[in-house]
Amino acid sequence: MAGFPSPFGGGDDDALFDGYDEFVPEHVPDPGPFIEEQDVLTDEDHLAFHEITRELFEERTVYDMTFNYNLARLNLDTRHTTAGYRYAEETAPDADVLEAGDRSVLRAEFTPTTPFCPQTHTLTIGSFRAWNGLAERHDYDLVRVRAAPMHHQSVAINEQLENLEAEFIETGEVPEGDGTDGLGAMPEDDSIDDDAVPGPSAPF
Repeated sequence: MAGFPSPFGGGDDDALFDGYDEFVPEHVPDPGPFIEEQDVLTDEDHLAFHEITRELFEERTVYDMTFNYNLARLNLDTRHTTAGYRYAEETAPDADVLEAGDRSVLRAEFTPTTPFCPQTHTLTIGSFRAWNGLAERHDYDLVRVRAAPMHHQSVAINEQLENLEAEFIETGEVPEGDGTDGLGAMPEDDSIDDDAVPGPSAPF
């Protein structure tokens, strides 16, 4: 952040951020459709996993390049009170993903700052790789990641996340590659006005 009034960058002005030891419901996204029917983490449970997330994202450099900070810090940014990650322990597994809840699974849903955030694809893929590539650092066999449906490319992004997830379940290894294959192929019912979408140089 270049100076107090700027919404950009990642400076150390703590007046703009909650602490990592604070769970402020008004400053985090509401649970979306991917997690709302599961056991959503709150209070100390949310804080404990988010602290691990902070460490893993630092180690794997999962950074929001708009604000120039560890993505875990977005949850604490009081300028963006509906953006960041929410978590839920999976209590009702998808039949086509896991059999009879035979694994310990966490779901993570990412809400970006705007519907056209160009980093959402990169950040969610990076998050998946950080959580599952370093799974020995937490208590879950699998962390499933999805982008919130408010993002204009959430369908395509989530299809890629599902593919990475399926490969990880099958092989036990986090897939390599940059995860960009096929991102532009949006489903037919997910039409948008390309002229209205900000380009890569947009701030969000």
